[in-house]
Amino acid sequence: MTIWANENIVDEYRRWVESPAGSLALQSKKKLIVDLISGWPRRGRRFLEVGCATGLMTEMFYHAGFDVTGLDCSPLMLAEARELLGRRAEFFLGRAEHLPFDDNQFDYVSVGSVLEFVEEPEAVLAEALRVASCGVIVTVYSKWSFHYLLRSRSGGGCVENRRWLSPVTVDKMIREQVDTGELTRRSILLGPVCTWKETPLLGWINSRIIPYGLGALSGICVDKNDTKMTIPLRIQKRRAKPAILNACRTNLAARNPTSTFDK
Repeated sequence: MTIWANENIVDEYRRWVESPAGSLALQSKKKLIVDLISGWPRRGRRFLEVGCATGLMTEMFYHAGFDVTGLDCSPLMLAEARELLGRRAEFFLGRAEHLPFDDNQFDYVSVGSVLEFVEEPEAVLAEALRVASCGVIVTVYSKWSFHYLLRSRSGGGCVENRRWLSPVTVDKMIREQVDTGELTRRSILLGPVCTWKETPLLGWINSRIIPYGLGALSGICVDKNDTKMTIPLRIQKRRAKPAILNACRTNLAARNPTSTFDK
């Protein structure tokens, strides 16, 4: 992971995010993650983002309602993240394979596009599951996607240092470490990079949530305790009688036993 010590890494990352393809990729990643964590409670929940980079996703988690902490192995990236979020988040310098936190110190942990860049992805997953008491979300660029098949082989930069993983490989690594709980899988960015544009048609195609493994970016949400956020007001079944009508029937019947209200 020596690429993260390159003094040009922040500028390269910024240029990518600000490019048409990078901008669409970032927005699509946010959409995928929001979909995967939609059932997680937010207020007062401790959230760790492993591989926070310049803090763009950390800021999204903050606005989603979590108490956020970020970790990255690049001091240059962390400097950008601290400048972006200020006191709204805590940031730590460290490696994903050896997280400097206690067991179950966080409610939720995100491992975003980290597994492709480490020698021991299994260790990263094990550490994320160790420090998360409730759930973990993992995103990884897929070896099955058009993005992989049609990627440029002549350019440099971070992408060329990526260790491409198949969805089956990632799924197997997680299953080997998770005994109980629910796994939710999705992906996004169906087309190759040349189609990652904000045009009506291409933007629509690449921003659709699609089955796991088909898109360039795949995500797995692990709910360790198999629990989801409870929605207080549930939609009544079609043939169920609304509570207010039941109350009206009860009151009316008590006053007039011969009422035809319920006939």
